[in-house]
Parts: sequence; structure tokens; C-alpha cells
Amino acid sequence: MRVAIMQPTFLPWSGYFHLMTEVDCFVFLDDVQLQKPSWQTRNRILFRGEPHFLTLPTRGCRHQLISETRLADEPFREKHLEVLRHAYGKHPHGALVLSLLRDVYADRTLSLLADLNERFIRSMARLLQISPTFVRASELMASGKRSTHLLELLERLGSRNYLSARGSAAYIEEEGVLEEAGVAVVYQDYPVRPYAQLGTSEFVSHLSILDVLAHLGPEATARYVRAREPAEPEPRAALDHARETRAPAPP
Repeated sequence: MRVAIMQPTFLPWSGYFHLMTEVDCFVFLDDVQLQKPSWQTRNRILFRGEPHFLTLPTRGCRHQLISETRLADEPFREKHLEVLRHAYGKHPHGALVLSLLRDVYADRTLSLLADLNERFIRSMARLLQISPTFVRASELMASGKRSTHLLELLERLGSRNYLSARGSAAYIEEEGVLEEAGVAVVYQDYPVRPYAQLGTSEFVSHLSILDVLAHLGPEATARYVRAREPAEPEPRAALDHARETRAPAPP
């Protein structure tokens, strides 16, 4: 059984979902300390041709775990939806994206950061027909730090086959814990391919997957995420029309 382990990111980029397509089990690493700022509390969309951060306000102490972090009592849901409506409302598949987000934001029982992020991730994975077994690290009761913690999680799952994001390669190889334990470590190979984006002359990469979905739609995004064939954006005429009718900036 191949496993990937990642922190529950807020509205992740497409590479996060590609990782899911390559494994049998995907673990949300929610039992580690929340860093600020981090991709767990913010991510980027394309707004008026420029990258723009959407940020989740949180409350609590500095050293709390992701699983313990509560969302602040602020009207951020409404603000996010308003910004996203202006950013993607006129895009070819913007209505679909906004509908998905409204459904998640409408659930006020999602008061924990990990719960909200996981709901977004699961909803988008379901839309893209990505279905590994999802597990929370906090449910596995593993100890240790960094590579030792990863090893304990893998042992709890009975796996010796680990797919890692490339960003973790330096510390995994430096510590050597997984290699010594006989774990086969493979690093993700995900080519970032440009797709036609509204409002910008140059492609902006590593945005939230919302940008891909709003431009390409679920079927083409599913192909884009799996990196198996070129994505097929809307015809240029449709993009030009959407650009002409794009919503104005929020006040």
C-alpha cells in the first residue's frame, strides 16, 4: 500500500491532488504544530491578473496543533465568497466553483481549521473522482518528530511505500530514518503545465486548484491533475468574452 502524508492545506494547488491520485491512502498530517503564516491558513487565487491571498483567521496559542486550531469568530466566509465571486464569477466554470465553496462555507459546525480544510479537500477530490482512503494522523496516535513521526504513521498503517512531496526531500534524506527502516521513498514528479488564464498575459503557476477548476472545468481539471494528457481549456473566444464581462473589483 502506497501512502502520502500531507498537512491539511487551505484550498490546495493542483499538485496536492496529483499526490492523491498516486496513492492508496492519503494521511492528513494534523497532529503537528501550526506554523504562521503557512499554506494551512492561506492560499493564492488570481484576482485582476495578479496573485491574491485568501487567509483564514485563527485563534489560540502560538504552539497549538493543527487539529486543535479554531477558526476566529469573524465574517471571513462572506468576505471570501465576495472576493471569489469577483475573481471567478464570470469565468467559464466559475459558477461551479462558487457553488462548491458556498456549500462548505455554509456549514457553521466547521469551527476547526483542520475540519474546514479537510472538507474543502474532500469535496474537490470527489468532484475530480479522486478516491484514496483518507486518514487523519491524529487518529493514529503516533509519536516522534519529522521523519520519525512519518515512520510511525507508516508503521501504524502497515506500509513501507511512501510517496513524498519534493519539498520534504531535504530533511528526509538528511535524517535517513525512512531509508534505515527499509521504507521505499519516491518523490512526486508533477509537471506544471500552463493553461489559458483570464486577465493575465503570462501564466501564473501554483495557484489554488480553484483557478484551474474555474478555467477548465472538472473533467479537464481531472486530466490536468493526473498529468496524463494535455488539459483542454475553453476556446479562446469564450475566454475573451469572459474577460470583457469580468466583474469589477470589490470595494
